Amino acid sequence: MRIVLMGPPGAGKGTQAARLVETFGLKHLSSGDIFRAEKASGSQLGKKLAEIMAAGALVPDEIVVEMMAKAIAAVGDDGLMLDGFPRTVAQAEALDATLKQNGTPLNAVVVITADDGEIVERITGRRACGSCGKGFHVKFMPSARGDICDACDGALTQRDDDREEVVRERLAAYKKQTEPVIAYYRTSGAKVIEVNGSQSPDAVTADMAAALRSLE
Repeated sequence: MRIVLMGPPGAGKGTQAARLVETFGLKHLSSGDIFRAEKASGSQLGKKLAEIMAAGALVPDEIVVEMMAKAIAAVGDDGLMLDGFPRTVAQAEALDATLKQNGTPLNAVVVITADDGEIVERITGRRACGSCGKGFHVKFMPSARGDICDACDGALTQRDDDREEVVRERLAAYKKQTEPVIAYYRTSGAKVIEVNGSQSPDAVTADMAAALRSLE
């Protein structure tokens, strides 16, 4: 099985990706992990990538596609789940061409949905202990001691990128860059499965698994 996992920041992709990989025996291909591995490899492609990123420039689609195609080819006929790729319509078109050439088209595009208000609440409420690293949430999993860690007495802090203005910027970028990719898949004939991410994580997993099993 070959699937693409998509959804806005804070929709629960990390949790669900791990569960899908375990349930269906998939190889998890995360674009971020692949970028870091390519840079560390010292390959010509990795050196080019490092130069682009050091300059603060966006990585061109053709380089992103080249790296991801290389990773996909290494998986062979085994099942895979793409996470963080494709991010643009051009990347989606290139991915389709690569998979078609290999005779391994996508089985489904799984989209976890959640409304903006819920996502903002989820992300902005996250806190972490500066001493032991334990995670909390001001609403869903608060410390028994307010802004003090109930495990080690360390101070709880909010990451800069968890602040509301940053979260809303990330949501705006998702709508501008990624939602057109979902629209592309709908018109290209791919099987797009939408799952309500506002449910409990177990319910989201159950819905995704049932939908994917129906395709087997």
